[in-house]
Amino acid sequence: MLLSFVILILGFAALVWSADRFVFGAAALARNFGVPTLVVGLTIVAMGSSAPEMMVAAQAALADKTDTAVGNAIGSNIANILLVLGVTALLRPLSVSSGILKREMPLLILVSLAAWFIVSDSHFSFLEGAALLAGFVIFLLLLMVITKKGGAEGDPLISEACDEVPNDVPTRKALFWLVVGMVLLPISSGYLVDAAVDIAKYFGMSDLLIGLTIIAVGTSLPELAACIAGVLKQEDDLALGNIIGSNIFNILAVLSITGIINPSNIDANIAGRDIFIMLGATLTLVFMSLSFTGTRRINRLEGGVLVAAFIAYMYYII
Repeated sequence: MLLSFVILILGFAALVWSADRFVFGAAALARNFGVPTLVVGLTIVAMGSSAPEMMVAAQAALADKTDTAVGNAIGSNIANILLVLGVTALLRPLSVSSGILKREMPLLILVSLAAWFIVSDSHFSFLEGAALLAGFVIFLLLLMVITKKGGAEGDPLISEACDEVPNDVPTRKALFWLVVGMVLLPISSGYLVDAAVDIAKYFGMSDLLIGLTIIAVGTSLPELAACIAGVLKQEDDLALGNIIGSNIFNILAVLSITGIINPSNIDANIAGRDIFIMLGATLTLVFMSLSFTGTRRINRLEGGVLVAAFIAYMYYII
């Protein structure tokens, strides 16, 4: 069992590192071949934070662990809001811009409701997965159109993605890191899922529970690091935009992979419990972001409430 825990930790570390190298190499290579910065930023770079979840979902679905894959996507969204945002707000109160409220928040609510509709019958079909994937493509295209028209100037989701597109990287170096990432991503995610399954069996945990807990928290660690870095630089919009963007990607990109690869019945607890926790966390985020006193801010007290809610949720399901 100790070996499984070691493999799990090493798998998480290798997964995050290889995802970063893959995104770096792919983005640099695309830039060198003349792909516009906007396109690279809103596709390759923006998907970078969700790459670990995408690979884990694919590996779990291929191993006929659909509950683990779905639990990973939903659990990551819960962890992003309750844990990541909560810890970040405890470190420093977060200001919320009007742009995030007008554009990102409504979209997050919309895709969250779409996820609820899909899992409500405890069955995930191929068509539902394809519909989510189509929604993801439409989402990216709309972002590009809005940005080109100048309607999203200063938008944290778009600004962060475009700013992280690497410049002046030799093609040979970009290709090297792309290949390294492509090789290590499936290997590390495969070992991670296998180790998580071994641990789950040892403790008598269901496939869903392992996805909602160990894997969901582990794949949310990059978001936690990014948000802490954002608030330390006093870039509140980037921190909050990272969480919202990751949650949108988890539903449209990560969840869609599961339905396309392995359509099947899913644990009834997803429809009867966990999806409502995710919706509740999302609506709480929206409520905390609204202004009743003239200032839009998620303060330390609210951050503490979010973290306490996450601990309570983990205790309840375990």
